[in-house]
Amino acid sequence: MALKSGHTINPVIYEESVKQYEQFGGNRVGTIRLEPDGWFFTSPFITDANKIYDFKFKPTDIVIMTFPKCGTTWTQEIVWTMVYNPNLDNPKRFLPGIARCPFMECDFLMKNLSKPLFGEGSFLHDAFVQANPDRNPDDGIFIQLAELTENPRMIKTHLPFSLLSPSLAENSKIIYVVRDPKDIAVSYCHHSRLLKCHNFFGTTSDFVDHFVNDTLVYSPFWKHVKEAWKLRNKPNVHFIFYEDLKADPRSEILRLQKFLDLNLTDSQISNIIHYTSFDVMKEREEKNMVGSEMELAELSNLEVQQKDGGFFRKGISGDYKNKLSSEDIEKINKWTKEEYSRNGN
Repeated sequence: MALKSGHTINPVIYEESVKQYEQFGGNRVGTIRLEPDGWFFTSPFITDANKIYDFKFKPTDIVIMTFPKCGTTWTQEIVWTMVYNPNLDNPKRFLPGIARCPFMECDFLMKNLSKPLFGEGSFLHDAFVQANPDRNPDDGIFIQLAELTENPRMIKTHLPFSLLSPSLAENSKIIYVVRDPKDIAVSYCHHSRLLKCHNFFGTTSDFVDHFVNDTLVYSPFWKHVKEAWKLRNKPNVHFIFYEDLKADPRSEILRLQKFLDLNLTDSQISNIIHYTSFDVMKEREEKNMVGSEMELAELSNLEVQQKDGGFFRKGISGDYKNKLSSEDIEKINKWTKEEYSRNGN
């Protein structure tokens, strides 16, 4: 079976992914690879892939694209605040970030849950139906939210360019964020333990093995980055390195201001820096992420959250030194060097 993106779906048989089935409870629905690029997904992606590829991007869209755990939520909050809330008085600032900047392919991830989180009776489902009585939530809440959000639409995705409409790279403004893969490994591991749609219960070293062997959802990492890097000189593509944003948010926000053609005052920029700082944003956003404690329990492993933190954990650079073994650090460094050598860099 071929997708509209030109990729062929290859089921990953159990014998080839024993650790996936043993260590990812959320992935027991099955895993696939999309060739020729080797994109690794859970099987529910199949039913959404063409719908996502057909999504009609507009020239006014601002799309925040990253591999998971590269600072996506932080970046989307900075950009939304710059565009829509520079005076910190927009009433929509109290809405969950996922409603203001829809995660366009999130529907397929939620299908991994034994009990659908955003089914009838949930906060997001009922709010969507009330706001859009002519729409069918079974057609995908998040992709429809992406379609319906106000202009300029702000949309989040972890998908690579090759699984999205070619019109995206040609027309819309794209902000691509990349991060040190060692910190990604730590953050993605916690994320995968925390969220029941992944439900990872292996060791950190097991997770590093999945990362370097491209058996994590949205892998392969380096392919993801290279597709974006090839487009870095296009006027509608803006690259951010997480470490630069962390070290000097003002300089990076000034770069974003130029890219987005905004005209913010120094006072507005200072307020935005404080408003989107990790501690301030963590306190605000963790209250807004879902509609109730019951929904939070359906989404997250509360034991992991109490022990190691929630969706917003530390938000720092270099924490891998405290979390990864020397063997795992060396494994990722070797993998990185091999990737650079393979490409003549």
